[in-house]
Amino acid sequence: MKSGRLAGPTLCPCDSGRPYAGCCGPWHTGLSQGLHAPTPEALMRSRYSAYVLGLPDYLLATWHPATAPGELEPPAVKWLGLEVRQAQATADAGVVEFVARCRDGGRAQRLHETSRFVREQGRWYYVDGQLEEPASN
Repeated sequence: MKSGRLAGPTLCPCDSGRPYAGCCGPWHTGLSQGLHAPTPEALMRSRYSAYVLGLPDYLLATWHPATAPGELEPPAVKWLGLEVRQAQATADAGVVEFVARCRDGGRAQRLHETSRFVREQGRWYYVDGQLEEPASN
């Protein structure tokens, strides 16, 4: 994690309105102790926060092995915000629709995606996503 980025009761980058330490922080730091996001929405939010904070190891660890890239270099963009439009889970499958805003080279962009998640052995994984509209405005 980037040093000094989240000192004190800083709000979580996922725009939940909660402090990082009570939102995505436990999932980022707890993987090695077996702590995992309990819902597809919590996992999606923690993955967004991992992109904001530059945590590629977390992103890879929460990506389903069948669809995960071998390595990952998060894009060099400035993430500006997240809006979760809907989230649902049925048994061991989940879907989250979201819009993430960023600035890439001074240009505002939007990523509108519907992501699929699967739960295996009690743990949620990101499988893949379908872009809903062009990524730029």
